[in-house]
Amino acid sequence: MRTDDAEFDRLVEPLRRELHAHCYRLLGSAHDADDALQDALLRAWRGMDRFEGRSSMRTWLYTIATRTCLDIAAARGKRALPMDLGPSSERVVLEHAPLTEVAWLGPYPDGPDARYERREAIELAFVAALQHLPGNQRAALVLFEVLGFSAAEIASIMDTSVAAVNSALQRARAIVAEKVPPPGPRKLEDTRTRTIAADFASALERGDSDALVALLTEDVTWSMPPLAQWYIGIEAVSGFAAEVPLGRCPSWRTEVVSANGQPAVACYLGESADAVHHAWSITVLTVRDDRIRDLTSFLDADLFARFGLPSERR
Repeated sequence: MRTDDAEFDRLVEPLRRELHAHCYRLLGSAHDADDALQDALLRAWRGMDRFEGRSSMRTWLYTIATRTCLDIAAARGKRALPMDLGPSSERVVLEHAPLTEVAWLGPYPDGPDARYERREAIELAFVAALQHLPGNQRAALVLFEVLGFSAAEIASIMDTSVAAVNSALQRARAIVAEKVPPPGPRKLEDTRTRTIAADFASALERGDSDALVALLTEDVTWSMPPLAQWYIGIEAVSGFAAEVPLGRCPSWRTEVVSANGQPAVACYLGESADAVHHAWSITVLTVRDDRIRDLTSFLDADLFARFGLPSERR
């Protein structure tokens, strides 16, 4: 099958976003997903003459993207969050340094046109759990549970047997079930979760510790990659909040955004209320039963451009 650049782009464009999300799930990094998708589409373009239509274009592209991601994952290793590295801190840690040798999990910007048939399939906890799986199990679980491919189709995609796929699925489900917290009693509407995120942002800007703590569950966690320290439980998290972001950081500006199908807050830090505020973190909020259960603050100013945000604010 021969085609020109314009025809190839026309065939690929409707699938580009979902292929990128697939690469992110497998690799845990939007940057790595960029590289993987670019490489996969180059492979597809070079191999178009060999595409004979025995499978759909979608299946063929997923085959190439999955194999590309497995190659990258094998070379770069899995990505982590602070809770993967050690126990939580029992007291507030003020002297700390980023762990640059760790490959950290990253957030995934949703964008204005993002659509997920299964929102939980892009959530941070699920993507983090996938990182605990070997590559073959990770790919089999995503292809089956998220994308709806059959075991036979997955066997063809991964060049293995149906029995091997079923075995990988069984093992992967058991591990993910251990790692992903069960959902709360009810799922909140997007408008409500954004309101909770806005309330968190407002409390941070006002320096209102009581209002911020009132938004949290009793078993809340707060982590801040690339820092190794993390906190669990309302007492530890409220102590950290009062001591560091509300006590030692002079002024905040915020903007509610969306990442991983979840509410998130872009945080800008300034030396005073009337100073320029610089990009500081993207904090992804996991909301369950009208409260924030997990806060993951990605301390990386470079993320702001990916979210379409400026690097400075007044």
